[in-house]
Amino acid sequence: MAESNDTVKRAIRAKSRDMSEASLGIEEKSMKIIESEIGTHGYSTLQWNIVRRVIHATADFDFAKPDKNRIIFSANAIQCAFEAFKKGCYIVVDVDMVLSAINKKSVAKIGTDVICNITNKDVLNISKNENKTRSKVAMRYSSKEIEGGIVVIGNAPTALYEVIEMIREDVAKPSLVIGIPVGFVSAAESKFELSKTNIEFITNTGRKGGSPAASSIINALMLMHINNVN
Repeated sequence: MAESNDTVKRAIRAKSRDMSEASLGIEEKSMKIIESEIGTHGYSTLQWNIVRRVIHATADFDFAKPDKNRIIFSANAIQCAFEAFKKGCYIVVDVDMVLSAINKKSVAKIGTDVICNITNKDVLNISKNENKTRSKVAMRYSSKEIEGGIVVIGNAPTALYEVIEMIREDVAKPSLVIGIPVGFVSAAESKFELSKTNIEFITNTGRKGGSPAASSIINALMLMHINNVN
């Protein structure tokens, strides 16, 4: 009987996530492996829901280790994300790889739009004429959507630096910045600068990051919001 109840519960969970039971089973098994291997991590329950998703997407436990590339949260980052979702805020991302990995069904349930201007023709022209990276220009170009929205940066440190500059110039004030760019040039430095702003943030230390990590964070936040986890 217990096994039958578990099967029914899994079917319900899979349906609510628009997943097959097989896919959900693999995900749940992966999460159990992560839990068994992580040891002490020091995160709150809500924070761990997010960090665990990043580890699941990257198979990299360094995102939970203080002496490595630990993910860090500002005091009200998660609650600010939930409030922004309630308002149907825009989600502005730096590159198409982040855009592609964001769960579109969650976006639809929340009732928002994801903006990525990296391939916008105006952005391309400005980038060439002013000798600036496209990701930097795309952030400035998206200032109206960034105001009150959530910014998700997984690839380009120049995009994160531009958002920080916009915040300091009062050009736009996002509700939350998920800044987790990857790389050897300015990635760690841009994340450190983000942590010094007065904006709520989720970031990490060091060079590691990337589109899978960034998209996992926003996907986890949306899923928690949809499931009323707070």
